[in-house]
Amino acid sequence: MIRRLAMVVVLATAGGAAAQQGWVPQRVAELQALDKVTARVSTLRVPVGQPQAFGTLTITVRACHARPPDEVPDSAAWMEITDSRAPANGASVFRGWMFANAPGVNMLQHPVYDLRVMECRAQ
Repeated sequence: MIRRLAMVVVLATAGGAAAQQGWVPQRVAELQALDKVTARVSTLRVPVGQPQAFGTLTITVRACHARPPDEVPDSAAWMEITDSRAPANGASVFRGWMFANAPGVNMLQHPVYDLRVMECRAQ
């Protein structure tokens, strides 16, 4: 638990600094969503600041950044995800940065759903 908290703090700090070191803010996050029960894979286009539902989840992208075209492609999105079936009735199940090129670094841990950042786009 402490290790995970330390990782989140490091990623949040690195993510905030990343926006100042060559990352370009974008307006839309393209996410890949998996329903593990039905094996249904969906592509979601979530505009920054606009909540979007996927199953019992509500996904809100607060920031989405991409590398400039002349650098190695990568994207990072700061997301807040809630679950209407969570014991606290809508409590946050994920809050933090997700990285397209390193999905295992900081991921949603949910028994039914899996989310991955594919890229951040202007539209």
